[in-house]
This record gives sequence, structure tokens and C-alpha cells, in this order.
Amino acid sequence: MSGASDLWGEFGKHHAQGQKGAQALGLEIERIAREGGIASPVTTTRGLRARLRYLDSPAGHRALADHGVSSRLLRAWAAGRTPSRAKLAAVDAAYWGRRRENLVRSGALKRLLDNEGRGRRIEIYPVDQSAVPEKRKRVISQRTVTARYIWDDAVGAWASGDLNTLDEIWDDVISDLDSDYAAYAYVESIGISA
Repeated sequence: MSGASDLWGEFGKHHAQGQKGAQALGLEIERIAREGGIASPVTTTRGLRARLRYLDSPAGHRALADHGVSSRLLRAWAAGRTPSRAKLAAVDAAYWGRRRENLVRSGALKRLLDNEGRGRRIEIYPVDQSAVPEKRKRVISQRTVTARYIWDDAVGAWASGDLNTLDEIWDDVISDLDSDYAAYAYVESIGISA
């Protein structure tokens, strides 16, 4: 695999804890996408009703059917039948999948992250070296970088699950960190101010 994951050689050889920067980037985009969603759990009446209202469209009905929730079952719930935990989980999965599609299709997530061309600040938390022998530890500090013009590609790669492209994008992001950028190929986590 090309990109940032190759930069630090044998990551974890001395027990450093972390993940690829591309994985952290994908997880943080996912967090932002979920942040604006329905907060009430699907196990509550309010949470279930809100998700079913959101999915009340032909595309939403297809998403429910793809997750094993039929129109007949929806009618049974409306008549008072209690949904099983498995079907509640199916409704939740259909909701988050549909919301994700809508955020990508509408361009709302890209616009949020692009911030009218100003980009977003990314806080990079280096790998956890607490288990690394003292003589093998590297001095790696928390860094901040403003990422511009990557968000269309990053959201597209996140939406399609393309870790290779996210890895290349992460390589572009950390290349702004001068000579020690290779130390950030793997991170504990990142935070995007959105």
C-alpha cells in the first residue's frame, strides 16, 4: 500500500499503540457524520419513531427492506406489536446508512468540512508509546494542521470505504509537518474541528 502507512517502517515493533492515520481520518469523518443525527436511541419510542419518519420515502423503504424490515412488519408495529432487538438494530442500521448516503449525495458533509475553502483544523495525537522501552521512545508531540482542498476526495473515499485513497490523502495532510511528518503516519487519534 502506498501513502502514509509506509512512512514509519515497522510500526508497533516496539509496542507503540495506534492506528493508520487514514483509519483515524475515516473514523473522525464518521463521527462528524453521526454527530448531527438522531440522538435518541432506537430502543426508545421517540428514537424509533424519528428513524422511521426519516426513512419514510421510497429510498428509505428500500433501505429498510435491505435490512430485513418489511412493510408488513412496519404495519404490525403501528398496530402495537413490539419490535425485536434485532429489528430495532436493523432500523438503526438502515437509518445511519441512509443518512450517510444523504450527507454524501447532498454535498452537506463536504461543504461542512471544506468550510468555504478555509478548510478545517486537524489535531493529531501521536501514537501511545507508554509500552515502548525508554531507549526506543521517540519524541513526538501533538500537532495541529489546517487541511484545505482535500475534503471532496476525503469524503468520497470515506463514503466508498477506500482506505488506499484515504491513506494518500493522509500523506498529503502530514507532508505539511516538515521533516518529522513520517512520525504521524500512525496516530493514536485525530480530531477535526467541525
